[in-house]
Parts: sequence; C-alpha cells; structure tokens
Amino acid sequence: MAQSRNTKRPPSGERPGALTSDLAARIKRAQASEEAPGDAELSAANRNFSGWNRGMRLGTEFIAAILVGAGIGYLLDLGLKTGPWLMLVMLLVGFAAGVLNVVRSAAEMNRAAPPPTAAMRVPDDEEDE
Repeated sequence: MAQSRNTKRPPSGERPGALTSDLAARIKRAQASEEAPGDAELSAANRNFSGWNRGMRLGTEFIAAILVGAGIGYLLDLGLKTGPWLMLVMLLVGFAAGVLNVVRSAAEMNRAAPPPTAAMRVPDDEEDE
C-alpha cells in the first residue's frame, strides 16, 4: 500500500527540533499574511449579492421571524388554552424581531459593500448647472 504522508524519520544528521521550529516559523508567516477570515468571507459573500439576492435574503429573514413568533404563540396557546391572545402577542414580537433582523442585515450589507466610485455616482440636479 502507498502511504499518503511522509512518515519517515529525519536523517540522523538533523535534529527533530529543527523541523518543528521550521514548521512553527512557516505557520507564523502564514498567519501574519492571512486576513481575518470572517471579514474576507463576509465581504466576498456580500460582493456576490445582486439586488435580487439581497432583497430575497432580507424578505426571508423578515417572514421567518414572523412565522417563528406566530408558531411559538400558537403552541403556547394550545398548551395554556388562552385562545388566540398569546399567538397575537408573539406575532407582534416576531414582527419586531423581523424588523430588527432586516435593519441589522442591511447595515451589515452596506458596511461590506465597496465605496462608490465616481463612475457609480449619479449626478444631482445641482451638479448639472
């Protein structure tokens, strides 16, 4: 069978600590040159969003929060036999949570979006004069 990794011991002339220190130095160089992975992934994900994708994401977050709130209220109404009151209250709580999620997501998308260039700007009426 072929081995996929090199598991041989270093030659007797080299000491094992030299390989470890070399590996540690390479790891430090790689970590220093690497960006924060969360920021890179966030900006790459938001850069690929078209207007349609952004709208769908915000819409589904809003609807999901409302449905989760209404579902929890409905289950509480079934268990406590309080009629539609807890469902209505939790529906409003879900609505508030949905608005908060949409505002937070939109701010995150705007923060990750590249700043507008001169070519992207639309002239105002005052600039035409």
